[in-house]
Amino acid sequence: MTRPATLPGAVVAALRCPLCASAFALDGRSLRCPSRHSFDLAKQGYVNLLHAGIPAGTADTAEMVAARVAFLGAGHYDGLRDLLAQVAAGTGGDGLVVDAGAGTGYYLAGVLDRLPDAAGLALDVSAVALRRAAKAHARLGAAVWNLWEPWPVAAETASVVLNVFAPRNAAEFRRVLRPGGTLLVVSPERGHLAELAAVAPVLDVDPRKEERLDAALSEHFELVSRQSLRDRVTLEPDDVRNAVRMGPTGHHPERLAALDGVTGPAAVTLAFSLSEYRRTA
Repeated sequence: MTRPATLPGAVVAALRCPLCASAFALDGRSLRCPSRHSFDLAKQGYVNLLHAGIPAGTADTAEMVAARVAFLGAGHYDGLRDLLAQVAAGTGGDGLVVDAGAGTGYYLAGVLDRLPDAAGLALDVSAVALRRAAKAHARLGAAVWNLWEPWPVAAETASVVLNVFAPRNAAEFRRVLRPGGTLLVVSPERGHLAELAAVAPVLDVDPRKEERLDAALSEHFELVSRQSLRDRVTLEPDDVRNAVRMGPTGHHPERLAALDGVTGPAAVTLAFSLSEYRRTA
């Protein structure tokens, strides 16, 4: 019989009880703190540490996650994952890598492949997504959490924090990073998937997005480098549907009706920005 997945030791050591901030010990299939608070691991290996509800439309749904798994599995964002892993490896990070908004763990698993001495913690508000993330890599552990709340992670624990198309909590980025630690932020550039606007609503990218990003992080971080990655790819009809369904539009099924009319391939633009920041003292 296959044993249920569990949490790597380095992840257990980094996690903190969301009720009292104490350290955890793994007791069988449960995380327990000295105050006797207990959180059971799901059979897939992730742990849900949330103790309050979240607004509707916040967490990715099962349909959105399925679309993302299919789209990423087709390899369209492999170049982005490889670039992120390359930059992360260049930081020399050999401790804990925290992926804030990790989704299915696609990017974090790629980074861990390039950092053989690191462990990874995937944080996301979607338990559906973390069922996948928990099994994405042997050195990866996953915890359900709302990124806008103070994280259940010990201070100055991480050598690298990843943030890929996800909410940015600058204060928590800084708190969990070691002094001199690295924050890697991936965001879409103007024109990303813009061609899909012909078949479904897609979010336009603010032309001042990078300026606003730098300003939001300036209190805690300094910009080290920024790279752009642009490409033109041809998406088959199923890829087009998955690209739309896996994003914010997926929370609005009434906006997806036009996808039924997609019958042929579409040439689209991929445009990403990867920004590397260093934690200030």
